[in-house]
Amino acid sequence: MRELGIGLIGAGYMGKAHTLALRTVDATFGTALRPTCASIATSTAEGAAEHAARWGWQDSTGDWRELVDNPAVQAVIIATPPRTHRDMVMACIAARKPVFCEKPLGCNPAESLAMTEAIEHAGLPNMVGFNYIRTPASQLARQIIASGDIGDVIQITAEHVEDYLHDPALPASWRTRIATGTEAGALGDVAPHIVNACLRLVGPVESLVADAHVVQSTRLGPNGPETVENDDQGQMLLRFANGASGSLSFSRMAAGRKMGYTYRVTGTRGALAFDQEDQNALWLYDATRPVERRGFQKIVMGPAHPDYLAFNQGVGHGTGYNEQIVIEMRDFLEAIATGKAIWPTFRDGYEVDRIIAAALRSNAERRWVTIGEVA
Repeated sequence: MRELGIGLIGAGYMGKAHTLALRTVDATFGTALRPTCASIATSTAEGAAEHAARWGWQDSTGDWRELVDNPAVQAVIIATPPRTHRDMVMACIAARKPVFCEKPLGCNPAESLAMTEAIEHAGLPNMVGFNYIRTPASQLARQIIASGDIGDVIQITAEHVEDYLHDPALPASWRTRIATGTEAGALGDVAPHIVNACLRLVGPVESLVADAHVVQSTRLGPNGPETVENDDQGQMLLRFANGASGSLSFSRMAAGRKMGYTYRVTGTRGALAFDQEDQNALWLYDATRPVERRGFQKIVMGPAHPDYLAFNQGVGHGTGYNEQIVIEMRDFLEAIATGKAIWPTFRDGYEVDRIIAAALRSNAERRWVTIGEVA
């Protein structure tokens, strides 16, 4: 088994999750490549050294460019805010190193496309971090839809709503400023995950209409009150290329919702439903059964379902958030080992970013926008 030195840029929420995944992925899946925690970079040398000591990284630096240039680093995970992604990705490409980048890939579709075309031209393995769709239940949902068991999909209702900015006393941050975040607030933070789910479960989106707005117009910054520059919540109506329709909600102000990532898919022969706050269950409705026996069936996840058995052998014992990241790392290592593209690639991240941009345009111009209008 060949060892592969990994470099991690970012030591926040996702940085720790990726560290845990790197330390367990080989034991969980028996990967062809065994990742080693070669180097971690944060915004300061002191912070990087502290995280390296706590999490067991071999080296640390306060300059991400040093990490990319480090010969011990053979692949890079980028777990930083989106404004930093392009420079980091392009440096990794120049250094001929595979890249796993957290979503959103870029701050706009043009930026995402530039990264996508550059890494495809270089022939380097690449992935974008859409972890929620990798739960055993959502993988099963895709299998059920692809098999035709619920017939042709005619409608999806989906949302990703959380309450991390519901409290008006919470201060301004990089997320609420366009210069450090993006023009899209909740639309750029939580919406990409559920947009990705819609694309994975139903297929390409042809057109949409969106409405988004700010709820908390000002928040306290280091120098006094600051204007919140991007959206707190909103909705989209979707038309898919296969004729299905969809409705999608997104919010960072949804009181009481901690991981409100849900979808309900209706087909011509039945339906299914999923709630990330109960991520080890999928609900299935079979409309072909006798009327007196119809009803949603709760399918509890177990070893028979995708990627479950690698973590435990008991039905209903469940998997959690960190297991989603382990599955991502398994796929990234496989892409590197085989040289084959594994979903979701940068190209898939670009398609999500196109839909977010189309929603921003629709909201600004108050009209339906076709995805083809967005480069």
